[in-house]
Amino acid sequence: MVKMILNGNITERTEIKIDLEDRGYQFGDGVYEVIRVYNGVLFTADEHLNRLEASARSIHLTMPCSTVEMKEQLLQLVEENKLDTGIIYLQITRGVSPRNHLFPGAEVGPVYIAYTRELASPTAAMENGVKTITVEDIRWLRCDIKSLNLLPNLLAKQKASENGCFEALQHRNGTVTEGSSSNVSIVVNGEVKTHPANNLILNGISRQVMIRLCTDNQIAVKEEIYTVEDLIGADEVFLTGTTTEVMPIIEIDGKKIGNGAPGPITRQIQTLFKAEIEKQCGQTAKI
Repeated sequence: MVKMILNGNITERTEIKIDLEDRGYQFGDGVYEVIRVYNGVLFTADEHLNRLEASARSIHLTMPCSTVEMKEQLLQLVEENKLDTGIIYLQITRGVSPRNHLFPGAEVGPVYIAYTRELASPTAAMENGVKTITVEDIRWLRCDIKSLNLLPNLLAKQKASENGCFEALQHRNGTVTEGSSSNVSIVVNGEVKTHPANNLILNGISRQVMIRLCTDNQIAVKEEIYTVEDLIGADEVFLTGTTTEVMPIIEIDGKKIGNGAPGPITRQIQTLFKAEIEKQCGQTAKI
């Protein structure tokens, strides 16, 4: 039987019940994370859990336990479910209380859940590259918080899908921010550029790994804003994300990027990223 975590306790998924007045269900009043698992090992778990704690702090939400305790519970959950390659989804809401826009009192504790799911690496897409579209970024101004309020992201992702594309690349008045569920970077004259980690984007963990790997391997990388025109005119464009890893973009809005194939810098970063996964988690599927 598949098992989940509810408030720190591992139990059968069929036994889990969430109250209708959980504030996550009614208000999206909570935060979440998705952690990759390779070979039964959590990839960049500390970074994800630290970001979860920062997101919770930003919305004045009390963590149910320390990140150290949470990590131990997640490791046990992976072991119980015998997960080899996949993800852990975890979320914390402000808890259960009669519906009211005001926060409940201190007597109401947070609700914390986590579950695992098998998910293979997207090897074919990483090898061949993907098509994308651009959309106006209509989200709120605290995109650095990984909150449960994802409706604008869903609308953007759905539009991409309806246009036969993998991802929607968002922009605010022409300045590119990020994808609907990933970060986006461009390569111009051998230099990687990615939007600064401010309130307009989520500072992706894979994005952070990418920047560190570039810095450590003499690939020029700069955090600065760029436009949709820069995006479409770039030599290379790629996504980073927990489930997308390092994903080349070969077309945007029907326009070919570069020569229409994954470029050399993107390929180099893919190789470095794969090596980092293997360093932390052991041998993985070939990219």
